[in-house]
Amino acid sequence: MPATNPEIFLLTLYLMAAAFFVVALVYSSVGMGGGSSYTALMAIFGMNILAIPIISLTLNLMVTSVGSFNFIRNHHARFKLILPFLFSSIPMAYLGGTLELPAHLFYWVLLISLIFVAARIYLWKTVSMNLDLTSRGKLIISIISGSVLGLIAGIVGIGGGIYLVPLIIILGLGTEKEAAACGAIFIWLNSLSGLASRFQINEINLIDYWPLVPAVLVGGLMGSYMGSFSFSAKKIDKILGLVVIVATALLVKKLVF
Repeated sequence: MPATNPEIFLLTLYLMAAAFFVVALVYSSVGMGGGSSYTALMAIFGMNILAIPIISLTLNLMVTSVGSFNFIRNHHARFKLILPFLFSSIPMAYLGGTLELPAHLFYWVLLISLIFVAARIYLWKTVSMNLDLTSRGKLIISIISGSVLGLIAGIVGIGGGIYLVPLIIILGLGTEKEAAACGAIFIWLNSLSGLASRFQINEINLIDYWPLVPAVLVGGLMGSYMGSFSFSAKKIDKILGLVVIVATALLVKKLVF
């Protein structure tokens, strides 16, 4: 964070905490951690790019810990479904965590990721995709997509669940709630893998950012509870899309102007 005044620094953290609460609430209700928006917001606020992935992955880990518990205890998790994705994503998340991109390149990778997130929300809903794949074909897609999402998770702190959840549904591998459960578990394990490598090469005092922790924990608890019991992903997907679009627009402003 560029602010040197402790009062300004703390005020900024409180503002970010309020925004992160909303992000965690919305994302966790559909089995996601919120890493895409955490990362974008921290970039917009001008935080150190070495700190951003670590904080984002840590918050992802916290939110999806709660989410995974709620989805598992309500019997939505299918570990046979998630294993092929994890097989390739976990080592790639670790690899991504060892990479330190220049600030400008980091922001562009983040921006492209957010654009794909928005496209997933608003375009995939209107495009019909009937994929008649064999079991072998589904396995290959699972391994390839898992490796790509894991790498992104380690580099910029985006868990990848926002892509994984609809992919599972499109491939006909599971229901919405099963996909959400898999998304939460996927993000949790890849966030842990990415953090394991980043903590070996970077020293960030997470205590300095403590207001963000209760914000995402409370938001994640509330969102995952509503998602695992009653909410349909379709009811809040557009809200999630608005969060991503606002974050994308602010990041474009930061990069261009």
